[in-house]
Amino acid sequence: MTRWKYLVPAVAFGLLAGFSTQESEAQGLDMQFGTTSPPGNMQSMSAEEFARRVNEKLGDAGTVTVYTDSQLGSDREMLQKLKLGTQDMSQPSTIMSTIVPEFGLFDLPYLVASREHMRCIGEEIVWPELAPKVEEAGYKLIGIWENGFRHISNNVRPINTPEDLDGVKLRVPQGVWRVRMFEAYGANPTPMAFSEVFVGLQTGVIDGQENPYSNIYAGRFQEVQTYLTETRHVYTPSFPAASLRRFESYPEEVQEALLEAGRETQDWTYEEAAQLEEETKQKLLDAGMEFNVSDREAFVAGSQSVYDIFAEEVPGGAELIERALALADGC
Repeated sequence: MTRWKYLVPAVAFGLLAGFSTQESEAQGLDMQFGTTSPPGNMQSMSAEEFARRVNEKLGDAGTVTVYTDSQLGSDREMLQKLKLGTQDMSQPSTIMSTIVPEFGLFDLPYLVASREHMRCIGEEIVWPELAPKVEEAGYKLIGIWENGFRHISNNVRPINTPEDLDGVKLRVPQGVWRVRMFEAYGANPTPMAFSEVFVGLQTGVIDGQENPYSNIYAGRFQEVQTYLTETRHVYTPSFPAASLRRFESYPEEVQEALLEAGRETQDWTYEEAAQLEEETKQKLLDAGMEFNVSDREAFVAGSQSVYDIFAEEVPGGAELIERALALADGC
């Protein structure tokens, strides 16, 4: 088990028993970054790139170690650890809406048109307005990275229109808006941790799932799924976050390194993600999955009720949607 070696007094979190302050200072901080994603997909690759940049900036002052594949727990468990101050950082995505309801914006179907559009939303909405709300909840936003454009795989039939999802048991991430979206399409959405999806598909507990191509391939879902439909129904950012309690205990140079690396990794992520998307799509096709492209207009038409509910239930939701959509033309 990795030992915590903080520059701050041991009594702050009760994690440095048996270590002197001098020893802690000599060794530097040992910071844990947890992600549920398996090695080889965009989220885990982004985390590794972030860690590389932080470690390069800090030298002996501190080290970020990445734990992939839910080694430190599910997204929900890791967020709780961050809240309590027993873990340094994690990489939430869809589940952010359980902390700050406005993050449900990124679960609205066909809202984000491109990575450049997302960059504008980040600069105009996320950093100035949503990041402070994240801090109020006990977390520190350190970046806006990518989980990717999502597509549907299943073992029932090709998905051309929302009607084709009728009755399909579909795994979705833990977050209310993805559930509502697929309920609107007629599916039977089932929230489930990513680490449980392969077995769920293999045993028939669920018929299908929705994820970016890189997640589908990294999760080996092509081994237990027949149909692959390109829908691009949601673009999901990931929002690497730190425990605010721990972040504020770090020396200033460590705080600055984390924030700088978080911003730098965003540019790297967008470039890598675009390339990885095409590469992993081809690997899924080479594996024999039956491929089709959905009727986008039919899905957009079937999505209006989700927008209406968001506008009604989330304070300022209608204005948030309007502003985000307007940024598709640039910022």
